Amino acid sequence: MFSMSTPNIQPPSSLLLLTELGRGIFNLGTYFATLPLLNLMPRGDGHPVLVLPGFLTTDSTTVPLRYFLEWRNYKAKPWQLGRNLINYEQLEKQLEDKVKSLADEYGGKISIVGWSAGGVFARAIAHKMSDHIRQVVTLGSPFRGIEGSSNVEFMVEWVTGKDIAELEQVVMERAANSPPVPSTAIYTRLDGIVHWQTCVDAEENHHTENVEVFASHVGLGFDPMTLLCVADRLAQPENAWKPFKETTVGKMFYTYPWHTK
Repeated sequence: MFSMSTPNIQPPSSLLLLTELGRGIFNLGTYFATLPLLNLMPRGDGHPVLVLPGFLTTDSTTVPLRYFLEWRNYKAKPWQLGRNLINYEQLEKQLEDKVKSLADEYGGKISIVGWSAGGVFARAIAHKMSDHIRQVVTLGSPFRGIEGSSNVEFMVEWVTGKDIAELEQVVMERAANSPPVPSTAIYTRLDGIVHWQTCVDAEENHHTENVEVFASHVGLGFDPMTLLCVADRLAQPENAWKPFKETTVGKMFYTYPWHTK
């Protein structure tokens, strides 16, 4: 799945990698500290949102994110497929069935939020299930490949028993292309796990955008600025999606001095 490399991109620095856990804990602390402010974020229309976890993690890591989404009036659903071991080909049919069953149960399209490798899965499934998917939001998802550009390549090979170049060509070829539904790629230049350039679309268009936040990779699922963006994106009316920078919340977001223009 990670065989499509991005030329001339090196893995994140050792400093970023070594400080990932500490920065993630800080992001979690800010999540709890800013919950009253996050309550001011846009409320949704009650549609279901499927949340996919990252590599080596389970639904337990997405509890804060799903709690926030439920709080904002969404039906936040875990993927319930165990630990994410990057076995997309084995899980593809189950993911398709889950997307269809949620859409049928709630009588409309669903949104998908995918963290890291979960976002790669989300983009891939959107190419096959666009009739059932409203939009996709990815959080630090290296959908342009990690070969030679991440600090987890060795771990992926150890867990899967395969060389990176051999892994899941089909899913990566799909994920690297912009989905046929509105999609937002949230990334951070402070990512110590995967290089941020592998987490963004090369070109933005009328339904594809990249949004930068100030967070660690492991903290993206509960970083307040990330949640602000997620809430704004999911609150967009169906068939009336517009870029984050054009919304009221987005315009406020882009006034922050740390933001890279």
